[in-house]
Amino acid sequence: MPGCTQTLALLPESAALARRSVRTTLACWGLEELSDSAEVVVSELVTNAVLHGRPAGVTAEEPGWCRLTLEYPAAGVVRVTVADSSPRRPVRRTAAPGDETGRGLTVVEGLAARLTVRPERNGKSVRAELTLQDLSSPPPAG
Repeated sequence: MPGCTQTLALLPESAALARRSVRTTLACWGLEELSDSAEVVVSELVTNAVLHGRPAGVTAEEPGWCRLTLEYPAAGVVRVTVADSSPRRPVRRTAAPGDETGRGLTVVEGLAARLTVRPERNGKSVRAELTLQDLSSPPPAG
């Protein structure tokens, strides 16, 4: 299965690096149609790792790390996984209209066909699966 892995520092600028990696990788795989959604998903997951996945006692010189993995397991399917060293599961919040944060997991759930969180030996991994079928589905009525 094609895939790539990148280790990112738990710094705010890592979300932009992750977005560039996703766009480049999906272009190589001929899946540009998934790029916009995948960039939003990876940005949210890496930002959550930066904000909530830092190990205790980190410093500016050693901020901690997360691992971004992109996989292409089947035609039209891309898996985005971000693993960090925190065992705490992400929490979906309900943001008030004026809040600037708190919508990330809701956005990811809306874009992904599946979102899973798995405990790992040294933390957790958050995986979102994106499919081309989801992009071609009509919006829900309402």
